[in-house]
Amino acid sequence: YKINPILSTQLLFLKIAEDVRYPHWCHSPRLTNGEVTCRSPRGGAYRSTLGTRCDMSCDRGYRLVGKSSIQCLANRRWSGTSYCRMMRCHVLPLIPHGRYTCTRGFMVDSRCEFTCDAGYRIEGEHSRLCQHGASWSGAQPFCSDTDPPKIKCPPSRLKVAEPGKLTATVTWDRPTATDTADKSLEVILVGQEPGTDFKEGANVIRYKVYDQARNRAACKFIVRVEVRRCPELPSPLHGYLTCSSDGNNYGATCEYHCDGGYERRGVQSRVCQFDRNWDGKAAECVPMEIKSDVKTTSALLDQFYEKRRLLIMSAPNISDPDYQLQNVMIQKSECGLDLRQVTLIELLGSPPRETGRIKESLLSSEVIEGLRQVFRISRSYFSMVLLDKLGLDRERFITPMASDELFSYIDSFLLDEEERERLELHRDYCD
Repeated sequence: YKINPILSTQLLFLKIAEDVRYPHWCHSPRLTNGEVTCRSPRGGAYRSTLGTRCDMSCDRGYRLVGKSSIQCLANRRWSGTSYCRMMRCHVLPLIPHGRYTCTRGFMVDSRCEFTCDAGYRIEGEHSRLCQHGASWSGAQPFCSDTDPPKIKCPPSRLKVAEPGKLTATVTWDRPTATDTADKSLEVILVGQEPGTDFKEGANVIRYKVYDQARNRAACKFIVRVEVRRCPELPSPLHGYLTCSSDGNNYGATCEYHCDGGYERRGVQSRVCQFDRNWDGKAAECVPMEIKSDVKTTSALLDQFYEKRRLLIMSAPNISDPDYQLQNVMIQKSECGLDLRQVTLIELLGSPPRETGRIKESLLSSEVIEGLRQVFRISRSYFSMVLLDKLGLDRERFITPMASDELFSYIDSFLLDEEERERLELHRDYCD
């Protein structure tokens, strides 16, 4: 078919006329939460005339769904549709022991601030921003435990040592610990266990505890043990003490002992009391009473058995020069002989005028004869016989002996270790 040129021209003019008559050929485009930018063939004043093209864009935080560009068609419709959908970031997970608050929920440009519970600290970013692409900035932070556990030790305490001991049994309740994060904590003891014996002085007890984050807490207290003591008891002259425990602590008992040839006068023992004083009064050692009027030699010697040593000095008469020399030295060393528990017996002359004596006490003729017979002591020359505490003949001297030589022999061969120690303590007594 051939188109009539005249008819086509008429139709064109009709279209133009219609366009001029209807400037809003298509309905005016709208985009909620977005912006429409149109370009019309007839100029910027026209937004919906035939042939107008509009670009669609969404506000920040929204994403365009549909056509990004549409055109007004001859059928009075746009070439497509579009709308703006709100963009959201995914829901942030909760962080253990913490929380977050957001300015606009999970919408774009919403900022979420993270905080931790008491005792915890934020590790990482303190906030995250919902970005335009619906993704969160940064990485998810976490709360780390920074608060150390709490532990309280029992108060320090003073305990008096038990009677007769240098220690005291001390008990206390084991402390418990608390923590903001951990329910169960292991408390570690550094020091002695409760219920054990503690020595005199200050004993430091420590406890420590760690939580799962290795935060540490510790506490300490002091267990002080006091040993109550009495003044040191002096040993009696011519005697000594044996004491239990430490000698002068509360409950200690000290017993009095006298050297051979001495007897105790007074209490047998004394006890250190809680008030730091000794009970009773001090005993003393007095010379034993020697019975010289006995009738037999054995009766005389029995008095000295295991108590005293004997030095029997014999001379033909009182004017014997060796006797006189020895007698002078003996008189000067009498104190030294006494410290060494030695009693001197003198046998002088011959019957019927023979005498025997212990200091001023005279012996009977039967005892004198018995001593000479038992120990084979001659009347015809000067001699000395040294007997130990068992009455055994330990040494004989036929010439006068200087005190130092005599003492040296006794100290070396007759004294035991304990006697030597006591002798050393009282050595200055004879000066």
